[in-house]
Amino acid sequence: MGLYSYEREAKKLKFLKTITIFILSLLLLSACSDNASIKEESIAAIKTAKATFTEKEKKPNKKSGKIHFFLPAGYVIKSESANNIILRNGSDTYILFFNPKESTTSDVVYKATVDQHKELYTNEKFASTDNKLGFITIDQLKDDGLNELTIGVGGAKITTQSETSDLVQNTKTMMQIVNSVKFTE
Repeated sequence: MGLYSYEREAKKLKFLKTITIFILSLLLLSACSDNASIKEESIAAIKTAKATFTEKEKKPNKKSGKIHFFLPAGYVIKSESANNIILRNGSDTYILFFNPKESTTSDVVYKATVDQHKELYTNEKFASTDNKLGFITIDQLKDDGLNELTIGVGGAKITTQSETSDLVQNTKTMMQIVNSVKFTE
């Protein structure tokens, strides 16, 4: 009886070791692989930016100086200056820049954004039927595995640092914000 019990315990232990190694291997593989490839997420972000750009604009629910804009739930205004509003959502920071002298058809903010970068991973601009200009740029940052995501419409743009896996969701929300910007006199 003792030998049979020992063999059965040894088989159980071997089985548990195999399962443990298998689970650890899966965890290691999933940690090493980039769940969201920058190429796939960038393509999806472009599609999201264009689709959100053509949706009905969100009604502005915040006012700051010379602009009114839509601010989603969870977002707060951290600080304001003449042409910038710093927004926070949890630990994420967003910079909303606006130039009230530029219309929604202007490409001045787009050109200035592109000129700030040596090379962009994604640089896509698009226009609506009434010539309103929208754009998305993505710059892969070297140090943190993050990306600088900028979404713009005419004379307004919003920028954040985004993990690759969050590009699509950030694109949608950021386009809703910047597409809602209205300048007041």
